Amino acid sequence: MRSYELMVIVSGSLEESAAHNWINTLTKQISAVGGSIHGTPDWWGKRRLAYPIKKQSEGFYAIFNVVAPGGALDEVERTLRIADDVLRHKLLRLPDHEAARRGMAVASV
Repeated sequence: MRSYELMVIVSGSLEESAAHNWINTLTKQISAVGGSIHGTPDWWGKRRLAYPIKKQSEGFYAIFNVVAPGGALDEVERTLRIADDVLRHKLLRLPDHEAARRGMAVASV
């Protein structure tokens, strides 16, 4: 199992409830591929973007701490890449010392 951080920016033109639905959808997709969310997603809410993306100046930010097998999140990332409501996403594999600092259980692979 590997530790990841996933940051998602959902379109600011959506209602907040629709943006929360994206959070629920991502949680279900991560669970479906054998991963799990560590803690609760960090919901930043609606923020102004540093520069326009797809002609939008605001977006809803959410950050997930995810534990999943290597390569399991490929399909989740593909879904984010083709989704019209997702402006940007970033999936980072956390170094073992950072995962331990965050309290995420990491087993050697």
